[in-house]
Amino acid sequence: MTKTFTRIVVIAIIATLGFSSCKKNYTCACTTTAGSAYNSEIKTTKKKAEAFCSDQQTSTRTCVLK
Repeated sequence: MTKTFTRIVVIAIIATLGFSSCKKNYTCACTTTAGSAYNSEIKTTKKKAEAFCSDQQTSTRTCVLK
């Protein structure tokens, strides 16, 4: 009985970790052709941070996710 219970607990822990998203602080560093620079810090998943940083780019502004 204890082996079965232990397996269930281990599977539950792995499932919980698998379904939780890893939110971290990401920095989108942008520079303009005029030479000015600024950073935007956001707490989100990496995929959403990449999309945010990509949306910040324009023809006069270049942004890189750090």
